[in-house]
Amino acid sequence: MEIAYLGHASFKIKGKQKTVVIDPYSDKVGKFPRDVEGDILLVSHDHFDHNAVEKVKGSPFLINGPGEYEVGGVSVVGVPCYHDEESGAKRGTNTMFVVEIDGLRIAHLGDLGHKLSDESLDDIGPIDVVMVPVGGVYTVDAKVAKEVVGQLDPWVVIPMHYKQAGCDVGEIAGVEEFLKEMSKSEVVPIPKLVLTSDRLPEELQVVVLEKKS
Repeated sequence: MEIAYLGHASFKIKGKQKTVVIDPYSDKVGKFPRDVEGDILLVSHDHFDHNAVEKVKGSPFLINGPGEYEVGGVSVVGVPCYHDEESGAKRGTNTMFVVEIDGLRIAHLGDLGHKLSDESLDDIGPIDVVMVPVGGVYTVDAKVAKEVVGQLDPWVVIPMHYKQAGCDVGEIAGVEEFLKEMSKSEVVPIPKLVLTSDRLPEELQVVVLEKKS
């Protein structure tokens, strides 16, 4: 299984049989990579920096809300939560997705705005990899993101939704604050992450991915 970062909160997960694309963004945010194709397309919520479905080529199966789905051997569970710390009063709802592919369980938290409830943790279940927003303002900040990681206890953490060149979503923090919170200030970005279910890290690993051009 291979994970590539498409920028902002968008990823491509390439399995042996199917490819999953998550949260493509519009040109208002930045330049989305060209020629991105997928079999399954996940959209965490209906904001322009997450719902540009027209950017993904092919005819992917669209999942844009809570529920349980099975597509070509890939399991997807959408878990409801909120885009803010006031039960959605500020920014509405958000869907966290758990993707089970090639024997791995990957959670994408979308624009999560709060710590996870016990009910959400039960719905999410055990996780190998989590993609967590860290920039604050519109999502949890670095400190709360660390607490969320502690709640989920994954093997691999991939930060997303932070300030970076080419993706403009306002005055959110950079990834450095999260790395400092995680005591991982020496993390070097890599082009992609390749994992197999039988070769996971022996301890928590923070991975920063380079944006795919």
